[in-house]
Amino acid sequence: MKAPLKSTLIILLCSLLWACSGGESNVTIGNREGILHLGNGTDPQELDPHIVTGVPEHHILTALLEGLVLKDPGTLEPIPGVAERWDISDDGKHYRFYLRHDARWSNGDPVTANDFAWSWWRALQPALGNQYAYMLFAIKNAEAYYKGEVKDFERVGIKVIDDHTLEVALTNPTPYFLQLLDHYSFFPVHRATIEKFGKADERGSQWTRPGNFVGNGAYALTEWRLFKRVIVSKNPYYWDADKVTINAIHFHPTENVTTEERMFRSGQLHRTASIPIDKVATYRKQHPELLYTQAYLGNYFYRFNTKVPHLSDKRVRRALAMSIDSNAIVKQVTKGDELPAYTFTPPDTLGYTAEDGFHYDPEQARQLLAEAGYPGGKGFPVTELLYNTSEGHRKIAVAIQQMWYEQLGIKIVLNNQDWKVYLNSVENGDYAIARAGWIGDYVDPNTFLDMWVTDGGNNRTGWSNARYDELILKLAPEAADREERYRLMREAEALLLDDMPILPLYIYTSKSLVHPSLKGLQPNLLDYRLYKQLRLDASYSGEVIH
Repeated sequence: MKAPLKSTLIILLCSLLWACSGGESNVTIGNREGILHLGNGTDPQELDPHIVTGVPEHHILTALLEGLVLKDPGTLEPIPGVAERWDISDDGKHYRFYLRHDARWSNGDPVTANDFAWSWWRALQPALGNQYAYMLFAIKNAEAYYKGEVKDFERVGIKVIDDHTLEVALTNPTPYFLQLLDHYSFFPVHRATIEKFGKADERGSQWTRPGNFVGNGAYALTEWRLFKRVIVSKNPYYWDADKVTINAIHFHPTENVTTEERMFRSGQLHRTASIPIDKVATYRKQHPELLYTQAYLGNYFYRFNTKVPHLSDKRVRRALAMSIDSNAIVKQVTKGDELPAYTFTPPDTLGYTAEDGFHYDPEQARQLLAEAGYPGGKGFPVTELLYNTSEGHRKIAVAIQQMWYEQLGIKIVLNNQDWKVYLNSVENGDYAIARAGWIGDYVDPNTFLDMWVTDGGNNRTGWSNARYDELILKLAPEAADREERYRLMREAEALLLDDMPILPLYIYTSKSLVHPSLKGLQPNLLDYRLYKQLRLDASYSGEVIH
């Protein structure tokens, strides 16, 4: 998933107005009334699970919708969701899911196997532009159907046995398949609601708006005020509603992480999406009980648009990579225990570690740039570096801009755009170099590697390599065991890092501020949470820093 950070003047004004009013804080009221206030990083791009790609959208959608399985926040192992149980064939290629008879949509309609089959059909409609369509390609003939090579959806490995039984056939054994089912690209959508407001493959229809949205999750959509908040309220029809103790969740878009930290200090948020990089050390020393940090399965990186003439030469891309001191960036800029990245897949991802694909070597970088026709940076076009609005992203971009000028003699101009505009720019290839972040959707190296196949929905670099496609799409899935599968994946990652359509910078850590009244969070690599396991302790007041 894409990982952004953002902010709004409106939020700051609201916070200041509250401070002047002397009234009770969001947290104080929320603890008493069961209302959770979360910083969400930015306003969501959309709330259609078959269109979105970002972390802010993920946080909201996992409250509104539920897949066949969930994850245990403590272990990240699959646990029952809409499916109360499942069977897996001995060859690992056939799954049978048994759906709960008490699963309901938020309008009271029963959730059936047909809902999942239709939703997955919708997710595979090319006109919808689902950038996560490839997540379904483990299913037999799903990729062929998406590409138009198979016309009849009946040939796709999805079979409805009855209202509460669904069978799925895979092309090859896929050890992480159950984990995929908890990703929003596999979530069901309410067919009658979607068709009421447009065609099944229509983007941007009104079905996702409050009053229209029908979901099957623990919460229902109550309010969506652009750049102000998204509110979800407890869904009485949810099959496990008795376990849900928080009555409502307010997701606050916070483009400016400094504003978000102020909101936390004034009791307006139970948890922030992030924390200003220059405040980490202070909290670690003065208020360690409020600082929530953990290892995070994600990579902060830059994309290169390989269709831009001077960036089409891999020697240029490698020169740009080898002239960046990532160690200095994590020690002097981000300061949050991040690790310099020389691979795209984080080390020891379910036992998988790739070999470093490059290293910091300014002399070699200058030589490569000269070989590409730009000795000392002479003749190198002024190049734009795009990032979505965030003080943290800006500081990193400024540091890299300076490194490239000092080491290579090239000029970089910075351009920041808000989240939705930035996403459109990257999707349309309207960039030269663009900041990006990727958080694993499940714990397996495939979640980092299958996005770079030719024309992959999240590739967006213009890069293509036939051998890479073969390794990731054919050979690795057919491998006899994990050792062979990982060997093939390491070969693929070596190709990716040699051609370098992307520039890994550092491995994330998750950093946020958490109010002591919020209980039930469990640290894990995906920062995954089940909202129905969270609770608020009413004995705490809002302000925790005086």
